[in-house]
Amino acid sequence: MLLKVRNRIKEIRLAKGISQIQMAEDLQITRQTINAVENHKYNPSLELALKLMKYFNVTIDEIFTLEED
Repeated sequence: MLLKVRNRIKEIRLAKGISQIQMAEDLQITRQTINAVENHKYNPSLELALKLMKYFNVTIDEIFTLEED
């Protein structure tokens, strides 16, 4: 059984009315990194995952889930 990390970053970001550009500036990362994470092409580091949790003011499990592939 293979497990994949999935995230709800795009959904949460859009619900809060935040653009990728604004989020990138706020977190001091590139917009391309956000795009890659949102499209499940890149899993963020633990540090970035924790920053996202604080940025959105949600728990880590509200952002990330493990799903069977």
